[in-house]
Amino acid sequence: MKSKSVLVTDISANFTAKMIRYQSEAPEQIHVDTVLGVDLGITDIAVTSEGQKFGGKTIKLIKNHYASMRAVLQQKAVKGTRSSRRRCRELQQRLSGKEARYQRQINHEISKAIVTRAQEIPAKIALEDLTGIREGVNQKAGKNHRRRVNGWAFYQLKEFLSYKALAAGVPLVQVDPACTSQTCHQCGEHGIRNGKSFKCPVCGWSGDADFNGAKNIAFLGRYVDRPGGSEGLPSIKAVLSGLLKAPVFRPE
Repeated sequence: MKSKSVLVTDISANFTAKMIRYQSEAPEQIHVDTVLGVDLGITDIAVTSEGQKFGGKTIKLIKNHYASMRAVLQQKAVKGTRSSRRRCRELQQRLSGKEARYQRQINHEISKAIVTRAQEIPAKIALEDLTGIREGVNQKAGKNHRRRVNGWAFYQLKEFLSYKALAAGVPLVQVDPACTSQTCHQCGEHGIRNGKSFKCPVCGWSGDADFNGAKNIAFLGRYVDRPGGSEGLPSIKAVLSGLLKAPVFRPE
């Protein structure tokens, strides 16, 4: 890999000039069969096929706090005077900027942890194709669920994962998310999902629904060897029905 140098002026008291070296070319990608699946969700922003979770109560509380603050400011902006409405709009802009910075920081931390783990295994990363995720949710889901989905920068997280994986030489592929949340990763049969819980009536497996989805995403990732969207790629239903001439086996 080639490296170059660039002169950067540090805006500080003494205006020190610093020489920073950076890599101008991405390293060659590793070639592995192991796949680390990543399922993006609402309660937990990301869950891997190893069971590692990113999210939790703290992030949920902060997300809800921003949502309630926006609602209060919106209400005041409607009922207040002209000057108070202008003040509310200014506060809304500041709140949006603060929330965006918070999400950006969390997305950086999540993407760094996932790529680092993929390097350690080593494994390629499989991610669900996010095309149409908001449109689909906005058409079918309730108001609270739509707010939760639209309230997080999932596309930004995907971009962070993509460029960090590229810089680390870790392959990243996208798979068709269809049926990955309803299929049992243990036996391949249709199961029952209820929020964060999943139960298979056939083999009896039960557990975290996002973990189950991540397992299925990892399974699908074995059949994908190119980056980009999932258009033209097989769904888990197609794989399990034997439409592909490939040995079908379930991940552990």
